[in-house]
Amino acid sequence: MKISLGSRESEVMDVLWRRGPSTVNEVLSGLRAKLAYTTVLTILQNLESKKCVRHSVEGRAHRYEAIVDQAALRRTAVRQLTKRLFRGSADLLLAQLVDDHKLSKDQLQRIQAILNENADSKRKT
Repeated sequence: MKISLGSRESEVMDVLWRRGPSTVNEVLSGLRAKLAYTTVLTILQNLESKKCVRHSVEGRAHRYEAIVDQAALRRTAVRQLTKRLFRGSADLLLAQLVDDHKLSKDQLQRIQAILNENADSKRKT
């Protein structure tokens, strides 16, 4: 999957993942930013052309639903970011994230657990 989303497109996708299939007005009500109806409609149409959403007709309204998996889209975005800004180095990306955020002890423990689990699975293969 090679899909690149802008920030507004990502916000709209987030609404669809949270709410499920929604009309333009329902998406509008789920957004933090106040956007015009026509702006949200255009974003949804762009997402449809990118094969991220599809619509069904309900009377005079269209109901849009996400057809890409949120986790898959996140993986793709992280891979693209890592390749583009960190020379493909996951450790540089992780170091940047840790350096830029004041992580709690719990967050650091969760990250360590993920790293340990990953290391264990690599040893088994």
